Amino acid sequence: MPDSLQFFAWRDLVDIAVVAYLIYRLILLLKGGVAVRLLVVLSCLAVLYSLSALTGLETFHWLLDSFFGSLVLILVIVFQSDIRRLLVTLGRARPARGMDQEEASEVLDELVGAMANLSARRHGALVIIEREMGLMPYVQTGTEIDAKITSEILTSIFLPYSPIHDGAVIVRKGKLTRAGCFLPLSQNPNISKSLGTRHRAALGLTELTDAVALVVSEETGMMSVSAGGKLTPVADAGALRKLLRRLIEPRWLT
Repeated sequence: MPDSLQFFAWRDLVDIAVVAYLIYRLILLLKGGVAVRLLVVLSCLAVLYSLSALTGLETFHWLLDSFFGSLVLILVIVFQSDIRRLLVTLGRARPARGMDQEEASEVLDELVGAMANLSARRHGALVIIEREMGLMPYVQTGTEIDAKITSEILTSIFLPYSPIHDGAVIVRKGKLTRAGCFLPLSQNPNISKSLGTRHRAALGLTELTDAVALVVSEETGMMSVSAGGKLTPVADAGALRKLLRRLIEPRWLT
């Protein structure tokens, strides 16, 4: 056996795994445009820092040294949303009971039917479906309910004269748990200015959690699904059902 392999132990495997995981998390963190630009700026500053030390530019070197001394605080401020999402992810709790195939299909049919009905009437709606991450830190408001999901109940909640039609409905493990909830709005500057409050709330929550948000536009009746901080328009009930089966049903069956 080569000498270089004689001292390779399980600790080295753990060490490599930890480093690989940290690199993976860093790559995920740098997916956004702001993070990439920040990385480029920091790389340029690091080069300038080295050059200033070599060329004897003491004042400039001192200024960059002070900047890098506060770098941790700067990164915490810039990536506060990502850090908060990571902390919530670490503290998530999976629901205790899954549904069988028949129950999950029935719930999806009711959700799709309600969204299609609201879309046809052009009644604005926002339905949040909890997956693995708990939503309570973000939905402290709203009216507590404990009801089976039916198209009729969802449609009545979002009638224009309903006192809670402006808020969001929370779905947890196939049941309605809260209604009239107000959610954090997305702060992404790249979001189209044509999007209303419901769409911004859907994006805001799905940027912070793994929830899925269903949105119906009050102006156009267009249905959209938000997941992972991205908004996807859906043309009809069939497209909505297909997308929801992929995003939600496997988790409900666990």
